[in-house]
Amino acid sequence: MILLDGKKLSAEIKAELAQEVQRMKDVGQRPPHLAAVLVGNDGASETYVASKVKRCHEVGFESTLVRLPENITEEALLEEIEKLNENPTIDGFIVQLPLPKHIDESRVIQAIRPEKDVDGFHPINVGRMVKGLPAYIPATPFGIVEMLRRYEVPTAGKHCVVIGRSQIVGMPMSILMARKGEPGNCTVTICHSYTKELAAFTREADIIVAALGKPEFLTADMVKEGAVVIDVGISRIKDDSNPKGYVIKGDVKFDEVAPKASYITPVPGGVGLMTVVSLLYNTLLAAQKKIYS
Repeated sequence: MILLDGKKLSAEIKAELAQEVQRMKDVGQRPPHLAAVLVGNDGASETYVASKVKRCHEVGFESTLVRLPENITEEALLEEIEKLNENPTIDGFIVQLPLPKHIDESRVIQAIRPEKDVDGFHPINVGRMVKGLPAYIPATPFGIVEMLRRYEVPTAGKHCVVIGRSQIVGMPMSILMARKGEPGNCTVTICHSYTKELAAFTREADIIVAALGKPEFLTADMVKEGAVVIDVGISRIKDDSNPKGYVIKGDVKFDEVAPKASYITPVPGGVGLMTVVSLLYNTLLAAQKKIYS
């Protein structure tokens, strides 16, 4: 079993990004600038955005955090987004999800200009990805694909089962694994809450991407020997014996599944760290006008 170490890989990629930022500065260019919009004070969102800001500083990016109240109107939020669209010093920005229930997330995502949509959620970026055109790829799928590439995990001709069909992970992941290229060229099955006998599919899978948000859902009896297991889930489970009062669990029952896997990601220390550096990589592409020139 080989551990797909997100901590090690993300450190390597951050070093590469920092080197490129220094090169840009050396030739008189400003560093990439990422902005994040945070609505309300959701604890998980606060933590995630803080991590993004910290990673920006580590690689030499500029960053801006726009904090907005929970009760902001949709129209007022859209006005803030338009300010970021028009700001020439900001290369890319994200609106941290989820948003309060009174705000239409789809409308907000579509208000972000595609060339600044470094989360890769705008329909134009999604469409370009589907067509195999240059696009900002959503950060989590991008991070997973990069992890598979750097570890030289064979994917061509393999059966990949994706558990979960979200627009953020499951659906783009299925497209990327089926596309022509490496990693890719898989036969892909998407499983979800309406899938009957889900375990029958996972037992036949060469590669499993678990992205359903149910802690320790995937157990050893659902996985065949030698499978590649990618755990996207991250859930806080209450644990009074832990100093933090909780433990982090993925969608995979790691201790059971790891002995059967050829490659597996840990939680924490796996996909989550790759997600953040992939967002930074998209921001670098935006700053260098590599996608939309």
